[in-house]
Amino acid sequence: MMKLQFIGHLGRDVVKKEVNGATVFNFPVAVNERFKNAQGILEERTTWVDCSLWDKANVAPYLTQGVMVYVEGAPKLEAYVSTATGALCGAIRLRVFSLQLLSRKDEEKRKTPVAEMTVPEAEPVQEQPADDLPF
Repeated sequence: MMKLQFIGHLGRDVVKKEVNGATVFNFPVAVNERFKNAQGILEERTTWVDCSLWDKANVAPYLTQGVMVYVEGAPKLEAYVSTATGALCGAIRLRVFSLQLLSRKDEEKRKTPVAEMTVPEAEPVQEQPADDLPF
């Protein structure tokens, strides 16, 4: 068995379907890769993976556009002809075995700025004379 694992962001909210009595949740994940090309210029490449998660209804409400996830599963490569251009294209499909939510879309909204704390000025420490030591 082949296994693919990656971290990425959901491209849209999950879509629920019924297939032969089983529930499947479909969602695309964008995996971003940053690298320097031969000229030393920083480039970014995005790879889209079409994911399907079977019979995990408890996770579905949290799978919304923009959420960062860690995904593991069995990959399948498919070729198709684009209806728009007529060109031969490829797609990566993944049957998800393991999924972890790494962030929530509204995480940034929920964060409240921390109020600046003022630290009182430290009082100078008075040294005790050496002859007052108890030993």
